[in-house]
Amino acid sequence: MIAVRVLVFVVGALLVIATVASAVRTVILPRGVPARIARVVFVAMRALFRLRARPSSTYERRDRIMALYAPLSLLALLLTWVVLAMAGFTLMFWALGARTWASAFEVSGSSLLTLGFVNPGGIAGHALAFVEAGLGLVLLAMMITYLPSIYQGFSRREALVTALEVRAGSPPSGVRLVEFFHVMEYLDRLTEFWAQWENWFADVEETHTSFGSLAFFRSPQPEHSWVTAAGAVLDGASLMTSVVDTDRQAQAEFTIRAGYLSLRRIATFFDIPFEPDPHFPDHPITIARAEFDEAWVRLEASGVPMKPDRERAWQDFAGWRVNYDTVLVALATLTMAPYAPWSSDRGLRDWRPPVIVGWRRPRRANDAIGRMLDREPGAPSA
Repeated sequence: MIAVRVLVFVVGALLVIATVASAVRTVILPRGVPARIARVVFVAMRALFRLRARPSSTYERRDRIMALYAPLSLLALLLTWVVLAMAGFTLMFWALGARTWASAFEVSGSSLLTLGFVNPGGIAGHALAFVEAGLGLVLLAMMITYLPSIYQGFSRREALVTALEVRAGSPPSGVRLVEFFHVMEYLDRLTEFWAQWENWFADVEETHTSFGSLAFFRSPQPEHSWVTAAGAVLDGASLMTSVVDTDRQAQAEFTIRAGYLSLRRIATFFDIPFEPDPHFPDHPITIARAEFDEAWVRLEASGVPMKPDRERAWQDFAGWRVNYDTVLVALATLTMAPYAPWSSDRGLRDWRPPVIVGWRRPRRANDAIGRMLDREPGAPSA
């Protein structure tokens, strides 16, 4: 019997250690280290939410449902930590001499929740109760400090995502972004814009790998998404460097590199496979040549100065796009991003694209720029 109690005590201690390790990795450790318990909770919650947010539902309904996914999953994670810690200490209290499992559970619950209505008895029991009470307070304090960090990162992320609508429209488009800058006669003064988004990509990489749940927090506006915004900016920068006949914009190239490194590291955190050193055409992209030609014609018709060699421009654009193509489309699918051209409107072989049923694009202001920028490159027919 003594051997059994020792074994039960060890099992309980290991369960508590695993719970604490999961909490530390999720909340305190400032790097993208996946925590198994947190991953199980979020995967299980996603399966439950997908029962309601079915692909056959309208996008509006799916967005309303999935907006609760990340917040409720965080609450479920906290509850899971509490339950596992209570279960581990229940095993240890029983191993220390509790007469029944029910009495061991009462002592564990009284200690973890700091209620103190049950006396465990004995020096060892009191010491274990003190440890459990301290752990309960620590878990609660960790979650209280965790939530503000998440919402600070969310607020910084969404500030530029919302502002992008002014320049790239809604849903955002890289082609529209280039058109807007041309209409505003701003093509040769974009250094500050690209620098802002380079910093944005660096911040998103840090926050979305340290706080993985942040990737699933949806934007306040249903048609906005951090993934589609990232895709529009990267496509706009790629078009600027490959298609538009202007002075070389090194800052745009820095932004592209910062962008695909950011998306790749977030994809690595979520175990999304990708080619670490892709080269076009050995590694194809999801943008068809016909879509690129359509974008070329549209930009040319808008008066954007174009480079003389379209074939070379296609090769250059694809050479930039191949660096972020796979991870962009996969992350758009993973987060159930709203419709946007060249990102969430297509899928990969191993990642099913989101089904957009009943989606209606928002109305735009009836001004000269709005009328000029009202077309979508590669958008599906209504």
